[in-house]
Amino acid sequence: MERVQRRLLRETAYEAIRDAVVRGDLAPGAAVNSAELADQLGLSRAPVRDALARLADEGLVETKPQSYTRVTQVAPSEVRDAAAVVRAMHELAASTTVGALQTDDIAQMRAANERFEAAARAGDIDAAMAADDELHGVLVKASGNRALAATIERYTPLIRRLERLQFGRDHARRSVERHDDLIAACAAGDAPAATHLTSLIWRSLEEGTE
Repeated sequence: MERVQRRLLRETAYEAIRDAVVRGDLAPGAAVNSAELADQLGLSRAPVRDALARLADEGLVETKPQSYTRVTQVAPSEVRDAAAVVRAMHELAASTTVGALQTDDIAQMRAANERFEAAARAGDIDAAMAADDELHGVLVKASGNRALAATIERYTPLIRRLERLQFGRDHARRSVERHDDLIAACAAGDAPAATHLTSLIWRSLEEGTE
């Protein structure tokens, strides 16, 4: 039971620090002190150190032993690489699940896009990103592919850092329109069209790094 609790604390620390980096609360180049983070999160240092090690492996922080731990700079080339991987995973999800989607799945996608549009209009980036993740997550969940889902979860934070910096009303409007087209393709059971539209949506992120 103690091992389970330790793992939950590590996940709590990881998610909190990751989200702070993605939102920019911990800015690029900012020094990260595990003791201070532990105090802020109300946790011991061990799960925070474990979380920072995982974030370093994922490219969100960098560490030099006995010297420093800091948030990495947003590197366009790394974001572009991550976006290409994430795009491929979402394309796979679309190509393998569209024909098996249920009415409730389509309804969930439509509701998520409505929330995305409302959040974008209000300038609520956090809510817009959450709605976007939920919309695409319908296809990911329906795929039942754990490796696919884990790959997306690992590399999406790198993309979100840059996407937040570039987020604007024009970008959001295009996303809403493409989401609508994607949902229509999914409702029609048109896997090739859904895969193509998914590719367009995620390629726009890669183009934003050039």
